[in-house]
Amino acid sequence: MLMGTPENAKTTVIERLESNVRSYCRSFPAVFARAEGSVMYDTDGRPYIDFFAGAGALNYGHNEPLVRERMLAYIRDGGIGHTLDMTTQAKCAFIEAFERTILIPRELSYKLMFTGPTGTNAVEAAIKLARKVTGRRSVIAFTNAFHGMTLGSLSLTGNRSQRRGAGVGLHDVARMPYDGYLGPDVDTMGYLDRVLDDPSSGIDLPAAIIVETVQAEGGINVASIGWLNRLQAIARRHGALLIVDDIQIGCGRTVPFFSFERSDVVPDIVCLSKSLSASGLPFALTLLRPELDQWAPGEHNGTFRGNNLAFVSGTAALERYWSDDKLERETTEKSARVREKLGGLAEAYGATTRGLGLMQGLVFDRQPELARAVSRSAYERGLLIETAGAHDQVLKLMPALTIDDATLEAGLAIIEDSLRALS
Repeated sequence: MLMGTPENAKTTVIERLESNVRSYCRSFPAVFARAEGSVMYDTDGRPYIDFFAGAGALNYGHNEPLVRERMLAYIRDGGIGHTLDMTTQAKCAFIEAFERTILIPRELSYKLMFTGPTGTNAVEAAIKLARKVTGRRSVIAFTNAFHGMTLGSLSLTGNRSQRRGAGVGLHDVARMPYDGYLGPDVDTMGYLDRVLDDPSSGIDLPAAIIVETVQAEGGINVASIGWLNRLQAIARRHGALLIVDDIQIGCGRTVPFFSFERSDVVPDIVCLSKSLSASGLPFALTLLRPELDQWAPGEHNGTFRGNNLAFVSGTAALERYWSDDKLERETTEKSARVREKLGGLAEAYGATTRGLGLMQGLVFDRQPELARAVSRSAYERGLLIETAGAHDQVLKLMPALTIDDATLEAGLAIIEDSLRALS
């Protein structure tokens, strides 16, 4: 769209030429022009507080100052943009920063595999590698899981309507119940262990078990520490690789950099993307234990593995936010404030709460349509907030980790105003 085009003409060109598959612009139909921190502005200059954060791609907010300056300087100095997987200064700097700020402090020894540019590419690489290394075909995934929209990742995803869009059979995946899926009294890990032990269960021994420690799109379902620890033990006992999908819930969303750090879990493979670039640029990474790096050169490749501008922006964020624990402490404080506020709203409006860190939600199981109604009402009041869950029954709060206190409180107040108006 050209600058200066009238707003109604811009909307018309979208309706006339963009595919029906578009979705978020239907929920948030403004034409956005600029953004700073946790606020987006439409072409009329109206501000919208952002509790969406690019579906987790903007953990550090829009146009984070240091990230922006590093990117501008890189472009200004003629930094190379695209190199497939050739070696560049920008890539080396990112790898060194990732090792220094993330791997070494956590005593992790992963190798870094730069996949195609999005989260689903990281998942595809992970399951492909698991099958290659183990010689097995099946992968175990969980109810309400979301792992991506390409065919391999979609086979792992639980949502019926999303799976139906594949148009082909989605095979070689066994679905198991997530923590709490069958109620608090059912031991789903006991069930998993039993069917893998039993050669007549009909469940083949898997190449891998893939899990989100917090199911974001599935409704902000949080796996308990005990459940995660048992999952790792079961995977190891049955010779399956454990893959953690940290695409939406990594990079500090649950407070530590990796969502699994609250447990004893050390995954065999980790999938990262979204906020890894810190700038909204596409960038994905598959971490793997060194002994699993059994690829032949070029056996898994892709044109856009060398997004050097994303290396630059990602390096800036690692150095700015992960060289000490300041961000983690601030995220802990903000998450406690959000939890307290949502707890009061849940009690007042017949909801419950779920979440971890700065991914939290109000759950309207008795009136699932209310979550979507609150989202619409909040948008009209200047707040972007989405819903999640099998029935869109969860109002999903996902502000930037760097959101300032005043903006956070203003966004929470809009949610309360919306609930009050609807009630």
